[in-house]
Amino acid sequence: MHLTLLGELVTVCRLAADDPLPSWLPTRGFVSITRTADELSIVCSADAVPPGVRCESGWGCLVVAGPLDFGLTGILASIATPLAEAGISIFAISTFDTDYVLVKGEKLDGAVEVLRRAGHEVLGAHPAA
Repeated sequence: MHLTLLGELVTVCRLAADDPLPSWLPTRGFVSITRTADELSIVCSADAVPPGVRCESGWGCLVVAGPLDFGLTGILASIATPLAEAGISIFAISTFDTDYVLVKGEKLDGAVEVLRRAGHEVLGAHPAA
């Protein structure tokens, strides 16, 4: 599996389920928006998030080379399993074309090493904080 590190750290935000999309939502770069009955989650650059928004900052992002066929199985498991065995938690996001695996910045170098030992190719440099 080929993975690439995004060049920036991202933030995971939680808003109320019935909140409208915020005006500070970036229109460029990596942005993921998920609304459920319980919450509105937004993942984006930390620079975009104003003070007072409930969030967890400092996530590095590994992108699986895609596009991936919907019939493929085990893609995310091949990444999540070795990381779980190494005690590294993830926040996973899937899109139409591929998967994104977020790892806390302080664990990112270790995650890259674990993934390489598991046979994955990881390109890109650790993003600056």
